[in-house]
Amino acid sequence: MVSVMMLAAALAGQDALARAVAADDAAAVRAAIAAGADVNRRGDYGATPLLKAVEVQDAEVVEALLHAGARANVADDDGLTPLALACERGGERILTVLLDAGAPVRHADRDGVTPLATCAGRGPAAIVARMLTVRGPVDVADSRGQTPLMWAAYAGRAEAVRALLGAGADLHRRSDGGMTPLLYAIKGGDAATAEVLLAAGGRTTDRAPEDTSALQLALYQSNWRIAERLAGLPGADMAVRDRNGQQPLHAAAAGGDAALVRALLAHGADPNGLTGPSRITWVTEANFGVPPPPVPPTPPLLIAAANGHAAAMAAILAGGGDGRALLPDGTNVVLAAARGGSAAALAQALAIAPDATVTDRNGDTALHVLLGTIGDTAPPELEAMLRLLAAHGARADAADRRGTTPAQLADGGLSEVRAIFRTIYPPATVMTGAATR
Repeated sequence: MVSVMMLAAALAGQDALARAVAADDAAAVRAAIAAGADVNRRGDYGATPLLKAVEVQDAEVVEALLHAGARANVADDDGLTPLALACERGGERILTVLLDAGAPVRHADRDGVTPLATCAGRGPAAIVARMLTVRGPVDVADSRGQTPLMWAAYAGRAEAVRALLGAGADLHRRSDGGMTPLLYAIKGGDAATAEVLLAAGGRTTDRAPEDTSALQLALYQSNWRIAERLAGLPGADMAVRDRNGQQPLHAAAAGGDAALVRALLAHGADPNGLTGPSRITWVTEANFGVPPPPVPPTPPLLIAAANGHAAAMAAILAGGGDGRALLPDGTNVVLAAARGGSAAALAQALAIAPDATVTDRNGDTALHVLLGTIGDTAPPELEAMLRLLAAHGARADAADRRGTTPAQLADGGLSEVRAIFRTIYPPATVMTGAATR
């Protein structure tokens, strides 16, 4: 009977400790410890009270448990230690306390991830620097072959990267997926971190998976400043096409960054180069979705126009872009700009080719294109674009090869679009093609 009562009391004390930790109540934690609760007893999934305290990020509770003898090196069933969890949460005081208690820096979890790697990607740089004073390998790789330097590089932790490089981390090591620390920094998108790795000697000629260059990788991620920096470095080939069939200038034109466009042109990009076929294989369910139609060979100017980027259009023209370019279906710069959603880009296009009545092979005018590409809401610059076209002679009664006029498209569409259209092309004027300008 006595033993049963003692067991019940012990369990009650343990429950009290667990409740106190969960409630973030330092006083109750100390009381439970004083009542004899076991600070190293494992709970669900092997988690100790210390691990739970780190999870709730209460430094006072963590200190109380460690002072009472909690072991900082005990992992849960998944191999997660208090230090690793603290690195995920990022609280510097708790990290310091755990390191003071001798928490293991290189204990790997089930995926081979160490606290050093986690802190390199998430924790304070000062903690990473302190961890590196503990003797041991710097390039401990996880199950994917990723080292702490790669974690820091991808997360954009420039100071942690400096600390790891200073401790001898391998700048050129590749992960199982073929990525180097510099490539991870480019993919992550932090220009300062990429600069640190470049200054340390990171190779811009190294290729990512699918034979992707450093420049192409930056463009995939829309990291324009990094791409601009890479444009003049070894490995940046202006003629090679990526998996989308685009040369670097095409990607920059689609993104609309004029500074990058100018940089690429300065380093030899062809202002009139055409896109090629995509290497992407689309997989769709039967009777559910279709792959996008193939993109015809398209020059940078028309890509910039179709994406509504006036500044990029101007940069391409200044660099030798041909304003007379036509797609196989007859689309010119004006027709391309009509789908870009930008009045500035459309104005730029009309300055290049002032005819707003030009048609493609389907007989569609810029008005057809503009009205026919509207989705669920009216574009913010719809009225300005309509007024521009009207001022350049666009007719609301011009029928395409299907016999459809822009007026019919407007009347059959959103009420908001119809109202805007009719302020510029009143019903009584449509038959004569006149417009209010």
